[in-house]
Amino acid sequence: MTAIEHLVTSGTFSLDGQTHDVDNNVWIIGDDSEVIVIDPAHDVDAIAEAVGSRDVKAILLTHGHDDHVGVVRDFAQRVGNPTVYLNPDDYVLWDMTYENYRPDGQIAHGDTWTVGGVRLKALHTPGHSPGSTCFFVETGLPAPVSAGAGRAVGPVLFSGDTLFKGGPGATGRSHSSFDTIIESIRDVLFRLPEATVVLTGHGDSTSIGAESPALEDWIKRGH
Repeated sequence: MTAIEHLVTSGTFSLDGQTHDVDNNVWIIGDDSEVIVIDPAHDVDAIAEAVGSRDVKAILLTHGHDDHVGVVRDFAQRVGNPTVYLNPDDYVLWDMTYENYRPDGQIAHGDTWTVGGVRLKALHTPGHSPGSTCFFVETGLPAPVSAGAGRAVGPVLFSGDTLFKGGPGATGRSHSSFDTIIESIRDVLFRLPEATVVLTGHGDSTSIGAESPALEDWIKRGH
């Protein structure tokens, strides 16, 4: 049976001359034989142990900040060098972490991947970063117990750092835009079903229905 597994890993995030301690959500989607890993952050050993002997079909990255991509090369090598996918608009951030190494796969809006009988669809949602991407599963995927949704069947959105419980992702740093992230949330994410469980890049999960009524308050609040 296809399911979502959730790990929290800890490390740092550095940009614009500042470094912060962060906890990242790592998401593994698949069944007993194959998985896709979203944003394998910080702890290669823990994530590889969670994957076990299963085939990693792909590594999907929601964006290029170093807390999300800093160990991707090492993790990919550990699990057999599956294709690593990133929206190329985030190469400007990726290149702050790596020299002479780039993801082998590029993400465009509408791209899809299938694992364990379910399909993930890429939704380009710039703002937190130019290439920020969410991954949407319309049906067939139980939300994890940690999301407060028990075994409810999708839809599920892996939102990266675009949408959190209580508001949009941060936009006060280089290569980010508050106006753009609001457009992405309003015009892309808030058109998804209200029942969509939102599994975030950091912190607690939420839903589209829980967050959408607050959009105007976010706009008034600004950054």
